[in-house]
Amino acid sequence: MRVLVTGSAGRIGRAVVRELKARGHFIRGLDLIATPGADESVTGDLTDAPTVRRVAEGVAALVHLAATPDDADFLTKLLPNNVVGAYHVFEAARAAGVRRLVLASTGQVVWGQRFTGPLPIRADVPPTPRGWYAATKVFQEAAGRAFADAYGMSVVAARLGWCPRTREHAEELAATDWGPDVYLSPADAGRFFALAVEAPADGRFAVVYACSRPLRQEVYDLRPAKDLIGYEPRDVWPHGVEDLTTPTRSASEGEGS
Repeated sequence: MRVLVTGSAGRIGRAVVRELKARGHFIRGLDLIATPGADESVTGDLTDAPTVRRVAEGVAALVHLAATPDDADFLTKLLPNNVVGAYHVFEAARAAGVRRLVLASTGQVVWGQRFTGPLPIRADVPPTPRGWYAATKVFQEAAGRAFADAYGMSVVAARLGWCPRTREHAEELAATDWGPDVYLSPADAGRFFALAVEAPADGRFAVVYACSRPLRQEVYDLRPAKDLIGYEPRDVWPHGVEDLTTPTRSASEGEGS
């Protein structure tokens, strides 16, 4: 299968490319920098609509990871990268006839439920976004549903756990009492997105959670991901953080808790 991965040079992106390649798929990567291991590596920006349309041509599935991955200035960072960029990705996927679109959302869209419960948090609870970053992901999930309904595209919105991008992020996670329970290892992320790409495209739209095995208690309800794509986490905190290096100038997702 030909698969386009946006944000392919980031921490999660590299893991997704590795896993998809190991399963025999042809990978086209799009990021601000070159993508290690991709069959085709395109450097470009999500705000460049012609580039996004070009890289979407001829692919059967699209994994959309690229975004500003934390709260940042809305007008100069979040709006162009997370809203306008998502618009270009959706329209390019529609025009190219992509059958399966997998979106990186975030557990931050249900931030309030983590404090109020009940746990584990189901995918059908009302959104309580943490801030503007999470609000852009609510927009993206809504767009995914609209495109699935309007154009018959199969869309999976994955609310990701916390996948640290740097040693400082890992230390921040370790300092919380809840971080290890929503940790997402790169290896589990790679497996999740590969399974989401390969799952039958008969379903129209689904929201699922993706994280590793909780250290103490289950925060996110992982059963829908198991039922839909067969995902079961293997790792537990801190497995996977040992290979952290200095971050690159990638536009991919990282911390999604």
